[in-house]
Amino acid sequence: MVNIKGTAVADAIEGVKARSGEQTYSSIVGLLQGETRALFERATVLATNWYPLDAFVEFLEMDLRVTAQGDEQALIRRSEIVIERQLRGIYRLFVKLGSTRFLLDRISLIHQTYFQGVDVEVKLPSPGKAIVRYTGFAGKHRLIGLSIIGFYRKALQLSGAKEVQATFTVPIDDDKGYCELLLTWSGK
Repeated sequence: MVNIKGTAVADAIEGVKARSGEQTYSSIVGLLQGETRALFERATVLATNWYPLDAFVEFLEMDLRVTAQGDEQALIRRSEIVIERQLRGIYRLFVKLGSTRFLLDRISLIHQTYFQGVDVEVKLPSPGKAIVRYTGFAGKHRLIGLSIIGFYRKALQLSGAKEVQATFTVPIDDDKGYCELLLTWSGK
């Protein structure tokens, strides 16, 4: 079972409330079922606790249906906003210090602290190119891939990289037990 850190869950909840209001958040929660609904009806989600990734993905899917008319690309844009805030805040040193390798290694370590049951490996086969492999996600976690794209894309841009591209060469929804993200950029 893959879990996600409460920090990410709390950020998603606050994002919906800030973007669309408390009433829309309540509408989204009302469309959820069972344990997922119970999780998001809680008064408090603790940043230090672990929550089922399945429930988080269900919430993301319902959020996209209600607030973005099902446009999954909105998740990339929303993730970039969250990531930019984090990279200008508590993680700002990761963007400013060192090489692209350092930045990508730091991001992979951050992701390993956000996901329980997932491993991350970064390879840099040539300048301006990286392959990031995540092991542990199931096909049903595919929406997380959009958040991951937003995270890497914005981090590389903030570090000075230009023409950043991020695409899955092995998508999460292939359900192979791993996925691979290809990153390309110029500069930096």
